[in-house]
Amino acid sequence: MTLRELSETLAASGVDSPKRDVLLLAEAASGLGSASLSARYDTELDKFPWYPLLSELVSRRAAREPLQYILGKWEFYGDEYTVTPDVLIPRPETELLVDYALSHLKKGSLIADVCCGSGCCGIAVCKRTDALCHSFDISEPALTVAKQNADALGVSDRINFYLADVREPGFLPSAEYDMIISNPPYVMTGELPSLAPELSYEPAAAFDGGEDGMLFYRAILENCTRSLSQNGVFVFEIGASLSGGITELARRHGFDAQIINDLSDLPRAAVLRRA
Repeated sequence: MTLRELSETLAASGVDSPKRDVLLLAEAASGLGSASLSARYDTELDKFPWYPLLSELVSRRAAREPLQYILGKWEFYGDEYTVTPDVLIPRPETELLVDYALSHLKKGSLIADVCCGSGCCGIAVCKRTDALCHSFDISEPALTVAKQNADALGVSDRINFYLADVREPGFLPSAEYDMIISNPPYVMTGELPSLAPELSYEPAAAFDGGEDGMLFYRAILENCTRSLSQNGVFVFEIGASLSGGITELARRHGFDAQIINDLSDLPRAAVLRRA
């Protein structure tokens, strides 16, 4: 069996980027670099001691287990994060939130990362600024992963983690935040069964945004506005179909909404400022 044949196996299983995935899995199994493995792309692998492990990893990927969970790590904003099935996999689109924060935060800011998951947003901001961060999630296992990432990336002294349900009033500590960042669940409940097979491995609670996808935005605005400083902003990741709903929700709470498109020119972030 060759890397090319393993790649063809993944392609037949519906994996979008079979060659990339096979090479990354081969790196993990063998300890070799991508250049060395690419040079062996058509070499029979059965003689190598690491081939049985690679075969097992490829079988898991062919079953549509996410590559990130198989590897146990993934890159976000240029850093490597531990990822497990307890947390949503960090995605490039979410880097828009960090971009905005880095462009607009003043020195000495206090931020909140609501529905923090792996902790990637708050950690990425703290690593590149002098901000302090309070990070919140409803999942204790997710917070364990987030704390590991904060330790590994050297910012654990500037982030406090809290187990909290953002739908419950009063979950925020007594503080005034300059920015509240959130990538909350925003998939409409009725759309969950049609998601890609890989997403079934991720925590369902990280996707389900209620009937209209707006459940958590409503809760956050209801429960967090009083903790936002007068000139503070909400920075949300949003679903591409939710820009109108977010704009109207913001208006009802006394905010103006700025919608930011992603690299595919789809609405992906919303910045809410007091009107």
